[in-house]
Amino acid sequence: MAEPATLALLAAAFAAGAIDAIVGGGGLIQLPALATALPEAPPPTLLGTSKLAGLAGTASAAAHYVRAVRVAWRTVLPAALLAALASLAGSATVSHVPAQLFRPLVPVALGAVLAYTLAHKDLGRVHAPRALDRRAALAGALAIAAIGFYDGFFGPGTGSFLMLLFVRWYGFDFLNASAAARLVNVATNATSLAWFGLHGRVLWPLGAAMAIANVAGAQLGARTALRRGAGFVRALFIAIVGLLIARTAWDALRLVLAR
Repeated sequence: MAEPATLALLAAAFAAGAIDAIVGGGGLIQLPALATALPEAPPPTLLGTSKLAGLAGTASAAAHYVRAVRVAWRTVLPAALLAALASLAGSATVSHVPAQLFRPLVPVALGAVLAYTLAHKDLGRVHAPRALDRRAALAGALAIAAIGFYDGFFGPGTGSFLMLLFVRWYGFDFLNASAAARLVNVATNATSLAWFGLHGRVLWPLGAAMAIANVAGAQLGARTALRRGAGFVRALFIAIVGLLIARTAWDALRLVLAR
């Protein structure tokens, strides 16, 4: 690969790591960058390589959060296990169903996330974890499984979906939701990467280089989030989700026009 293309991928991985560590959505920077640099590579290989970089960065950010916030492990660990299994199923499906089928749905789902957040001005400002009854716990588990499957199958925006779920359903503030989302995302990325790696769908040298850049960005992002607090994370969440909606809507429109 030409040096300028490699440098562009490393820059994209750094930016993706920084944004993903705070609000999620880094895959919408990293995946298009890989697709541009490697136009002949099949989508599963692009996804697998992106997962390698994303796992390193997300794990780095998660470790930083764990040292700084009190993690609700009784909620997060079962969520991570369930999401990991669903992510494995999603990765196993991606070779049989075109991931492009998800693209028109992503801006719609992100639009709902943004609209809900804007409509509830105090959402995620106070950390007040709630105990769920059996029905609510089942609904939360189904939502986590769906997000995990999506992450293994396609992925971009997963962190944002997880954050809103932890804020709206479990009563976390945005800072603690960011920490929980990173931990769950580590589990989904790990099982997804394992599947792609076992099936020869990872460009290991390139992915490793991007992983280093992603970790550097993730450390910057996590430190910034912890220093600035839940209010900053909420504001950035709104801004980034808005940009992600524009980006994913444009990608979906291009896909339609190309047919």
